[in-house]
Amino acid sequence: MTTNDFTSDLGLLLKARHPIIFLETEEKDRAESLLLHVSDKLGLLFYSWTRTKGLRQYGKPSYSLDREKVAATLSTKEAEFLSREVQNLERGVVSSKDTLNTMNALHEVEMWQRKAVYNFQGLGEDLEDKTLASKLKDAARQFLSKEGCIVITGRVPEQIPNAIKGLSTVVKLPLPDVTEFRLLTERIYRDLSKQLPIELHLTKTDIGQILKNLHGLTLLEAEKILTKAMVEDGRLDPHDIEAVIEAKKQIIEREGLLEYYPVEETMADVAGITGLKTWLSKRRAIIAEPQKAKDFGLSFPKGVLLLGVQGAGKSLCAKAIANDWNLPLLKMDPSSLYNKYIGESEKNFTRAIKTAEKMSPVVLWIDEIEKAFASNGDTDGGLSQRVLGLFLSWLQERKGDVFVVATANDISKLPPELIRRGRFDEMFFVDLPDAAGRAEILKIHLRKRKRDAEKFDVASLAESTEGFSGAELEQVIVSSLYTAFSAGSDITTELLLDEAKQTVPLSKTMAEKVASLRTWAKERAVNAN
Repeated sequence: MTTNDFTSDLGLLLKARHPIIFLETEEKDRAESLLLHVSDKLGLLFYSWTRTKGLRQYGKPSYSLDREKVAATLSTKEAEFLSREVQNLERGVVSSKDTLNTMNALHEVEMWQRKAVYNFQGLGEDLEDKTLASKLKDAARQFLSKEGCIVITGRVPEQIPNAIKGLSTVVKLPLPDVTEFRLLTERIYRDLSKQLPIELHLTKTDIGQILKNLHGLTLLEAEKILTKAMVEDGRLDPHDIEAVIEAKKQIIEREGLLEYYPVEETMADVAGITGLKTWLSKRRAIIAEPQKAKDFGLSFPKGVLLLGVQGAGKSLCAKAIANDWNLPLLKMDPSSLYNKYIGESEKNFTRAIKTAEKMSPVVLWIDEIEKAFASNGDTDGGLSQRVLGLFLSWLQERKGDVFVVATANDISKLPPELIRRGRFDEMFFVDLPDAAGRAEILKIHLRKRKRDAEKFDVASLAESTEGFSGAELEQVIVSSLYTAFSAGSDITTELLLDEAKQTVPLSKTMAEKVASLRTWAKERAVNAN
């Protein structure tokens, strides 16, 4: 949802007589600016309450008042009172009472009976007090029959008190969009240019890249990053794109639940898997032109579950997808979610998912997902099942554009609920490469190590490494390099063949398990190869 969409929806809520709106956000100042904008557009007064300033009116009154005409219909005492009230409003002073006190502030709202929007910052943290919740209900009931409402910005209580539940609506402030980031960048440049000589060396594409990489941050976080980038060397140029990415990475990893993974691998680094590549290529256009896809009736893809033998290239696929689609890659380590304290694991998972949605569009990589939900629930008090329930609900109902790439080596440990149709867009089985795939993998790894693949008998190497995974083929080359380096020579086809003969692939040491996995996947998954 864009900011414009949000303000439109908020206006509709006000017109539809929603007395209490919980606005979930970390950006209280930005929320206040948007609320002031909506209020002004609807011709409503706007008041803001904070713990340090009490209740204050902001902006000029949206109505005009012919004081002489009104005074003619009132007694002298009433006219004097009304005149003082109007003057107080224009000065931003609303009451002589102590509105720093929450109960007093809500009492004033109840008594004034004005068509207005009242923004109470951080009030949600106090609503465990039943008396305060009841007072909020008394103050808000007036807006069932007239325009206006009480908006509570900040954290939304886990349990909204019963006294106000029927009057309450919960909405989430969307993160800043490209337009807001562009305006922010222009303002920072304009303000800094008054004090320092700031040079701009950016093409239209560069600007687009900077704005895209700011997505998922608050305006305050983006302002700090952009200001630092301009002040450090007195310029904003393409090198600052990397600085933005690095700063964003630090913000994401601060909580230790997700890792901002660097994307270097491309689809060219992934040998074979033509079935998966074809499937992904059909969805790439949705990522490139999301609005066009939405108008066509398509939504952002959910994700894929990649099953296969260890070392077959599933993790490499996750990295290549992010690169090919030009999206950030976040990695979730399931072990980092679990906490010994009751309820903390569920909170960790929720925070991790919210971070992923905050960064959307994004690729979320969950490696060896079976490790997160392998328990039957008896040994951990049902913790893994509770986290699984949260994960399944999110897979079904997610709102952010998050493409999940989950990998698994041991299908027997995956809960049946997770592999049910509809959780992921598709489930692929990544098998060991055939002779052509092995030849391609060998060429890729030889080129990575600055060797001319044409100087090697790749066909013979591929033939002699039947049953090898991509990881095992890479290790054959690496081990040969160590041997050659210690002997003061270079690798040859013969040296590679010798190393391959000394390697026993996983497909032989765990032949029964690999055969069982292939049998299971034959009828239940799509062949990625």
